[in-house]
Amino acid sequence: MEHLMSARLHYLPSLPLDGPALPAGFRRSRLFQLVALATLTLALLAPPVQAEQHKPAKAKKPAATAVKRAAAPSSARAPRKGAKSVVATRMSARSVAAPVRAVAEPARLSFGQMAGLHKVSDPLDLKSSVALVVDQDTKEVLLSKNDRAVLPIASLTKLMTGLLISEAKLPMEEIIAITQDDVDTEKHSGSRLRVGATLTRGELLHLALMSSENRAAHALGRTYPGGMSAFVERMNAKAKLLGMTDTRYVEPTGLSSQNQSSAHDLAALVNVAHGDPLLRELSTSPGHEVAVGNRVLQYNNTNRLVKNPSWDIGLQKTGYISEAGRCLVMQTQVAGRKLIMVFLDSAGKLSRLGDAERVRSWVEGMQ
Repeated sequence: MEHLMSARLHYLPSLPLDGPALPAGFRRSRLFQLVALATLTLALLAPPVQAEQHKPAKAKKPAATAVKRAAAPSSARAPRKGAKSVVATRMSARSVAAPVRAVAEPARLSFGQMAGLHKVSDPLDLKSSVALVVDQDTKEVLLSKNDRAVLPIASLTKLMTGLLISEAKLPMEEIIAITQDDVDTEKHSGSRLRVGATLTRGELLHLALMSSENRAAHALGRTYPGGMSAFVERMNAKAKLLGMTDTRYVEPTGLSSQNQSSAHDLAALVNVAHGDPLLRELSTSPGHEVAVGNRVLQYNNTNRLVKNPSWDIGLQKTGYISEAGRCLVMQTQVAGRKLIMVFLDSAGKLSRLGDAERVRSWVEGMQ
């Protein structure tokens, strides 16, 4: 206030208060200035009543904010100074136009789904579009569902790979190095076996059958006498010898969807492979450690049923690529019967195991 008054006085003419008499008109002018100055001083010192009366009413808080704060627990701490309020953040978020949601890509359909095989019903309401259960001793078919449909078989391919490596009587202690040729260029899948890693042929066979290691399976085919082309030719020749007329192989891992077969053919392969003690042992191993350089890698079986004491599994193999769905083949004993089970194109990650459980309960109920 003092500053304002001094500013006002600064602009008034500087007039002498004593001295010789001045003209009346000038005195009136000086008197007028003094009165004006007094009026201005009183106006500045008076409380701003009119300003308070016309001050706009304080805006009420939004109802949504009041509700949220009322709902907040009393023990909640007040936000630190400078921290953003959650309520304020939410309110500001509402004021921004909602972003356009990205359209998710549709799930890739398997060959079985595209063929409508899942629409075929069965007494057990299996989740696999293809199923076959056969008594290994009597060859009696206990359950059949689309068993002649020819579909990609994914890593079930490795069962044939293992059978040929075992029958070839190649030295299992021979050291084999993983090379760039073993890297998956089909599905670009990963592997803990780095290029340059060295393992024995026996270890590669173990990892291929137990944990479905793709680089291990490819290295087995690549180092077969005559190379990869000779190995693939041998795979198809063996399939023909076993009467697997619906089967075709183009490589030893199962990453290619061109590796195809039927449940009927795969049951024949499981029957023969089960006769090989090495394949029985390696495919049903719960886990295995391998030393790779200065590292020790732990691998586990891709089929959790081998760790279940209520199951007696003699041989097994799992498989998956999107074109094939979830696949499983097993030789097992249920209610005193040796059974071969084949499940192809199962809908979910665990549904193939669920189908195996359904079949086992069903067979046990037949006794």
